[in-house]
Amino acid sequence: MRILFVHPNYHSGGAEIAGKWSPAWVAYLAGYLKTHGYTEYVFVDAMTDDTSDEDLRRIFAEAQPDIIACTAVTPAIYKAEQTLKIAKEACPNAVTLLGGIHATFMFQQVLTEAPWIDAIVRGEGEAVVLEVVRAVDEGRWESGRQDIKGIAYIEDDKVVATPAAPTIRDVDSIIPDWGVLDWKKYIYIPMGVPVATPNMARGCPFTCSFCSQWKFWRDYRVRDPKKVVDEIEILVKEHGVGFFILADEEPTINKAKFVEFCQELIDRDLGVLWGINTRVTDVMRDEDLLPFYRKAGLVHISLGTEAAAQLNLDMFVKETTVAQNKRAIELLRNAGIVTEAQFIVGLENETAETLEETFQLCMDWNPDMANWAMFTPWPFSDLYTEMKDKVEIFDFEKYNFVTPIMKPKAMTRGELLDRVMHNYRRFYMKKAFLGYPWERNPLRRKYLLGCLKAFLKSAFERRFYDLGKAGYWGPQSRKTVNWNFDTSRTLVKPEPQLEEQVIKWKSAPPRKRAGAKGAALKACGGGDEQLPENTSSTAQQVKICGGGDQQLPESMDDAKIKEKIKENA
Repeated sequence: MRILFVHPNYHSGGAEIAGKWSPAWVAYLAGYLKTHGYTEYVFVDAMTDDTSDEDLRRIFAEAQPDIIACTAVTPAIYKAEQTLKIAKEACPNAVTLLGGIHATFMFQQVLTEAPWIDAIVRGEGEAVVLEVVRAVDEGRWESGRQDIKGIAYIEDDKVVATPAAPTIRDVDSIIPDWGVLDWKKYIYIPMGVPVATPNMARGCPFTCSFCSQWKFWRDYRVRDPKKVVDEIEILVKEHGVGFFILADEEPTINKAKFVEFCQELIDRDLGVLWGINTRVTDVMRDEDLLPFYRKAGLVHISLGTEAAAQLNLDMFVKETTVAQNKRAIELLRNAGIVTEAQFIVGLENETAETLEETFQLCMDWNPDMANWAMFTPWPFSDLYTEMKDKVEIFDFEKYNFVTPIMKPKAMTRGELLDRVMHNYRRFYMKKAFLGYPWERNPLRRKYLLGCLKAFLKSAFERRFYDLGKAGYWGPQSRKTVNWNFDTSRTLVKPEPQLEEQVIKWKSAPPRKRAGAKGAALKACGGGDEQLPENTSSTAQQVKICGGGDQQLPESMDDAKIKEKIKENA
């Protein structure tokens, strides 16, 4: 059985400005197959290598694999479809697979656009891909694919979707094969070292209306912290990784597990730095633990502040406040941790005044870095359902956080981009001359100057925010900027029966539903102290934090955590 994994060649001016990111998805899929006896696989990273369609065709033709598997986030979907079209032309007998969050929920759209794709892998991919590989290997793919849970395919010109596959409860059974990646390619520019993106948990217990990660994973499961650090030790010692970012939606939600993870890193003294994305409420909760986290190597935290105005925060169902944002950034700065504030802009009610308000709040909070991301209405999110009548652009290639998909009522898209760039220019100009060079902490100074280097490099190369593609050169070009939207793209009308299955898929499993037996009400910071006493869930929009005991195991109580703080003081 020859299997070829391929990452599509899609680029935008977003996360790539920090360097070339190692695609963890292939390591986890390949490792799971390896554990179950399938070891003949290769990986083609067309994105990192900027591989042309002609070269892809040659690679596929020479390899002649039995299965060609690809993944795609929403903006990369057309590149992925084109990649698998080339694959089918070069290897007509190969089974072509596509996975990822977009295909999981938009499988009818994808299979209509790209009927050459043999199957969509929906949701968590390891177990489903293994079943597909076994079916192909045993010669029962055509006759038995209807028995494989978690896929969608075309049969007799109709889209068929099998029931959802169960999630992998024992996530420690997924042992990645990091050796499938060529690590010298994946350099994190701020540190000049290889970068990895392992995960400690899958899923998220929160239900932010603009996000669908919690729907994709369907359940929240946490790994054994020691096994995660085992994995990181392999990355550091065998592959030269010098920086990693935990790919979890929110790694600090399980406080006990996160503390165990940090303690294990301290005990092993691997000398590796790392970063995470988390919520303001978790930072407030863990105020006393922040120096401990920093000792474990945590140097960069990106905070989901999402928007400055309280109105926008409420709209996005982010249970936080402007005052908390400022306090969380102050706490992290005092602990020596670099802070990055994330703002979502570009809603229909956006104006020059609200963008200026966002900027002034940002300057008041004084994060080390700031990012203004364009609101992107994922077509499978709850927020999209509420706003779909106002969405004009269905060219998913532009759904990349740097292209203004929504047009504000009071601004043109060009004016919106110009005001966002105005915020970036002012913020980083001040940091470049009055902030980063004068940072007293040597490590923070080196890191921040490295981040500035990455920012300036992408700006001079015209890659930042896709400015080169859009033709933006400054305020004088705001009236002529052009994103070349493909207006011929439309949404496929879903079949009612299949749409019902999608809705069912998006529903939380029983152990996560409100009112489920044994479920505990938690506020969005994860701690009981954040939930007012005698408050109904209806009145306060209380969220269910996964509900099941497996999400917040009592492996380390508060007393033991305090002992850890004293030991490492």
